[in-house]
Amino acid sequence: MRVLITGAAGFLGSHLADRFLRDGHAVVGLDNFVTGSPDNIAHLMGNTAFEFLHHNISNFTYVAGALDGVLHFASPASPIDYLEHPIPTLKVGALGTHNALGIAKAKQARFFLASTSEVYGDPLVHPQPESYWGNVNPIGPRGVYDEAKRFAEALTMAYHRFHGLDTRIVRIFNTYGPRMRPRDGRVVSNFIVQALTGAPITIYGDGTQTRSFCYVDDEVEGIYQLFQRGDAMPVNIGNPVEFTVRGLADLVVELTGSASAIVHKPLPEDDPKVRQPDITRARQVLGWEPRVPVREGLARTIAHFRATLGAGARA
Repeated sequence: MRVLITGAAGFLGSHLADRFLRDGHAVVGLDNFVTGSPDNIAHLMGNTAFEFLHHNISNFTYVAGALDGVLHFASPASPIDYLEHPIPTLKVGALGTHNALGIAKAKQARFFLASTSEVYGDPLVHPQPESYWGNVNPIGPRGVYDEAKRFAEALTMAYHRFHGLDTRIVRIFNTYGPRMRPRDGRVVSNFIVQALTGAPITIYGDGTQTRSFCYVDDEVEGIYQLFQRGDAMPVNIGNPVEFTVRGLADLVVELTGSASAIVHKPLPEDDPKVRQPDITRARQVLGWEPRVPVREGLARTIAHFRATLGAGARA
């Protein structure tokens, strides 16, 4: 196959490019480096099966040649990013999704949307199955991301129903691992960087809010299998093992051997109190579930950050 991956220089996009290339497929990567990094795809430059387009998918986009798949992963994806870039976040969810769908339609390619657990908002149902419609504040600060992804899902289903386009939708839950930006504002990278640098570990709220953390290798494998064998309805891909934020902080301190103190700050507006995927559909449709325990995944991620920070990389 030959596939287009938007957001290919991002955390997940770059790992997904690796996964397609490993199976012998050709990849066209597209990114404008708003939150992605050239470092994430530097190892692919010179690979004849990989092409790169420095471009913003929210603008008119032309890709030469045949495509078998269009995987739309372009978007700021952490609160610090989409609060800094609210309008580009809305644009890439709306205009970017429309452009990517148009490419897939023109090329008669399968379309794959990277959606998010944030479509569930601050959920009133726990754990969250794909049938849950969510509890989202459309005018809150997080609404720029939540509603962009909800609109992207609606647009994807409209193309599927009206144009007969072959589509997939993944709802991605908290993912972590190598190639995360050290200061991207996500809880795993925040805690690890703070622990390794001796800074106070910052918990927002009392730390009893829960999250579920999926190691990047597991997440990408679930995404890859969904692209190959899934159906048009959304599928949660994430780790159903639930942690409190305080429990995660304690585990990071243990694994790093850090002497960092834990401090508490006010909880941000609309921050979800719980987040845990119901992965029944992923098990039934794909035969997929995560394999890397959080303790092992964190150890791998800590080793990555030790090397990154030790090499003097910009945090």
